[in-house]
Amino acid sequence: MTIFVTGGAGYIGSHVIVELLAQGYDVVAADNFSNSKQEAVWRTRQVSGADFPFYEMDICDVDGVATILTAHEIDCVIHLAGLKAVGESVSKPLEYYSNNIVSTISLLTAMEECAVRKLIFSSSATVYSGDNEMPLSEESRTGNCTNPYGWTKFMCEQIMTDFSKAHKDFSVVLLRYFNPIGAHSSGMIGEDPQDIPNNLMPYIAQTAVGQLPSLSIFGDDYDTPDGTGVRDYIHVSDLATGHAAAVDYLDTQSGVSIFNLGTGKGASVLELVTAFEKAAGLKIPKKIVARRPGDLAVCYASTEKAKRELGWEAKKTIEDACADTWRWQQNKQRDSTHV
Repeated sequence: MTIFVTGGAGYIGSHVIVELLAQGYDVVAADNFSNSKQEAVWRTRQVSGADFPFYEMDICDVDGVATILTAHEIDCVIHLAGLKAVGESVSKPLEYYSNNIVSTISLLTAMEECAVRKLIFSSSATVYSGDNEMPLSEESRTGNCTNPYGWTKFMCEQIMTDFSKAHKDFSVVLLRYFNPIGAHSSGMIGEDPQDIPNNLMPYIAQTAVGQLPSLSIFGDDYDTPDGTGVRDYIHVSDLATGHAAAVDYLDTQSGVSIFNLGTGKGASVLELVTAFEKAAGLKIPKKIVARRPGDLAVCYASTEKAKRELGWEAKKTIEDACADTWRWQQNKQRDSTHV
């Protein structure tokens, strides 16, 4: 089976490709490098010990995507490409709506033209309404999203659902990520944002090596054990195995299927910081700042459906994720001093 991975040079994409290659799939990937680096492609090849075709292109290019789908006889698409920073989406809503929704429509248009009928979509827990009880199951209420990024994922899910209704032979798996963290155990690939990080873990790592002066913790007065927000942090390598499981699942399923990819339990911001300090053997300077609008006190997944139907569950801990991130961050620092 040959799988086309959009956003293949990104944080999630690079780990997914490594896992797919390890499981014997043929992979073709594309990325426009808007928030990733060409170096990630080389690193992914090094980690996997395998080569794969890679295209620098925008997924909004329908003709370009169609050419790839046809030339490589693609069987399944994993759609990871998209803008993903919650905070940035608030300040740049038009950019997020245009990029994330248009790229999805363009991809579906090319798939329809080329008769590619299997799709796995990188969705998000941000599609869930903020008034749900925890844990969040796949049946929890969606909508009432708190930011444009979440709305783009919600709308893309709806577009794919409607497309599936119109094409009975089309199958899509919507994977709702919780909070990916960590890096490959080799220390060769990991999260490497172009600018100031938007996610907690790279912010912690960059503070640890002195690239950032201190870690801002948004609120310490939530109704949680230590007052900081609780989230479901899933190791990116576990997330990657979830995509491989979804590929297998699509062999026997049709229509729309939805799965949470999380650990089923939460950890607080301070717990994650403490785990990182232990892994790195140092103290991280931090400061408490005001809460961010729209942030929930607690958010974590129910993972029973993924265990039951995908035969998948997360295996790595936040301690594993912190140790792997620290290894990756140290390697990056070492490489940058030799440039």
